Amino acid sequence: MAAARNRQEVSAWRPSVPGVTEVFHAHFTEYAYPMHVHEAWTLLIVDDGAVRYDLDRHEHGTPHDTVSLLPPHVPHNGSPATPHGFRKRVLYLDGTRLGDDLIGPAVDSPDLRDPVLRLRVGQLHAALAHPGDELEADSRLTLIGDRLRAHLRPRSVTDVPRRDPALAGRLRELLDERVVQGIALDEAAALVEAHPAHLVRSFSTAYGIAPHQYLMSRRVDRARRLLLEGRSPAEVAAATGFYDQSHLTRHFRKLVGVPPGRYRNSAR
Repeated sequence: MAAARNRQEVSAWRPSVPGVTEVFHAHFTEYAYPMHVHEAWTLLIVDDGAVRYDLDRHEHGTPHDTVSLLPPHVPHNGSPATPHGFRKRVLYLDGTRLGDDLIGPAVDSPDLRDPVLRLRVGQLHAALAHPGDELEADSRLTLIGDRLRAHLRPRSVTDVPRRDPALAGRLRELLDERVVQGIALDEAAALVEAHPAHLVRSFSTAYGIAPHQYLMSRRVDRARRLLLEGRSPAEVAAATGFYDQSHLTRHFRKLVGVPPGRYRNSAR
């Protein structure tokens, strides 16, 4: 019974996404963190329950609709604010994503009530859970970083998309050239000489679809042709740029409505 009351479930990994030092998911019922510091930024959402914590000698809390951003090197603690504990998802981000100039504003206002930001952070965690979706995760994290800066430095950052069809066209050409091998967001931004966030927004504004969605659509189209030729889903996954067969199945089912094996078997 004591073990059931004091539940501790954790899952941690380091994804292949620049700037993310760790992903940490946890469910604690009674555990309380002592005062400590992190070298990285802590981006926290709570899915169930709530956490109370002290930061810079001020008490804060994290209800489920809040995104909390705790700056590096600033001591904080944490404990359950409800009898049944809390379930949280955390990203630790290095200084390439958020600069030290934001530490002061984050100390003053670490808890952000922003439903759009909360939704985007949840979507990012979903993308980080699947190897092969690094372009999606990187794109989502780039836009999240911009939105965080807009909260902390509202006078200098705007979240209004600017039309740049020529830039969007250059990115589409890059994606078309690298359907199978893919391309990292930073590499694409360097090749077209644009800021990553502006690049993602320009593409989405021009075509009504995010770059990672466009790339997966092209891969699924190729997969359909190969499946109709009678090739196995495992072969098709390797030939079309998917991380593995389960990665192909997840995106194929999302776009076609059925798994690739069933699609192949339906061919006449």
